[in-house]
Amino acid sequence: MSGRELFCQPRRVRRGAALTLVFAGLLVTGAATGAFPDPGQSDRKTPTGAARAADRHDDVAKAAADAMADGKSPMEAAERAVSRSGDRWAAVYSEGEYQEFEEALDGQYTGVGLWARRERDGRIEVTKVQAGSPAATAGIRKGDRLRSVDGADVDGRPVTDVVSLLRGDATDARAGTTVTLGLERGTRAWTETLRRALLSTDSVTVRKLSAGITVIKISAFTKGSGELVRDAVRQAPADAGIVLDLRGNSGGLVSEAVTAASAFLDGGLVATYDVDGAQRALHADAGGDTARPLVALVDGGTMSAAEMLTGALQDRGRAVVLGSRTFGKGSIQMPTRLPDGSVAELTVGHYRTPSGHTVDGRGITPDLEVGSGALERAETVLSGLGDPS
Repeated sequence: MSGRELFCQPRRVRRGAALTLVFAGLLVTGAATGAFPDPGQSDRKTPTGAARAADRHDDVAKAAADAMADGKSPMEAAERAVSRSGDRWAAVYSEGEYQEFEEALDGQYTGVGLWARRERDGRIEVTKVQAGSPAATAGIRKGDRLRSVDGADVDGRPVTDVVSLLRGDATDARAGTTVTLGLERGTRAWTETLRRALLSTDSVTVRKLSAGITVIKISAFTKGSGELVRDAVRQAPADAGIVLDLRGNSGGLVSEAVTAASAFLDGGLVATYDVDGAQRALHADAGGDTARPLVALVDGGTMSAAEMLTGALQDRGRAVVLGSRTFGKGSIQMPTRLPDGSVAELTVGHYRTPSGHTVDGRGITPDLEVGSGALERAETVLSGLGDPS
């Protein structure tokens, strides 16, 4: 198992499997572009649905305000109200946790620049150190063993917990706070105190395979990632196919997923969605590469905006989808700021693929079920799709 600081969900996000970087910025983006129904018009268009959503948000906000007036925790009161709502994707975040989401959607995260994995014997091994990060400056290397974080032994712990300690999730740690790591390299054991920093992510990485195939890996749809995908497609060799690797993609900004879709489609429908019953559609821009052979890789960690992109490419016959069934989160959350600065997110709608398939709770079934060796299988499929010319 491996993990990275940015995409390790905070403790409240993991509860109830509300694994979303996904639509945290969706309604903000939609409001700015006019893609979403105006809240002031929703009551006239769909009074029943709008009232239900408004009531749910009002109930949570009122519970938080009442608790604050009584000298109790607004966040805990909001969590109880959210729990009563029966909304399985709803969640409440502290002000610091929500700031992490906003940073993540901007392609940033607070941490020290380490990737790690747990070995079979339970040891935590550093698998990558981000260039220019506090960890790199301290001389930490790939292959070093991480033994402790702030004095807490990490052997045998899930990588998600280790990453949470590195980030300081329990205290909403900000850039500039310190964290002390216990490390080991061969026979040498030492401690290193690092200052967390606001770091940029590598949400899109591109590499070439021996056959000239371009592999575009998207770990999440952060700000600017869609245009990076378009650039990668433009620069790919014209006589070879593309593998779009969406495995483990936890979602992100829907607008960026639509931009990524535009790299492979010549306009047309990407998805439909509803917000309190008001139906809307998302469309790709014209001019994408529709000829080059394309394979999309997915797995159980492919979520939300990544599922939306997968569904669009599959339904429109643009890509062969390989891997395993995706996670199955096709819902949209609306954030509400609470009196103490915390944020509650409640579900207000769902999206569907171009053919009208519901993703939420079902996921997307790949065209070819593949376990291990998915990339090798993708190469084989691309060779069978023929010359794009």
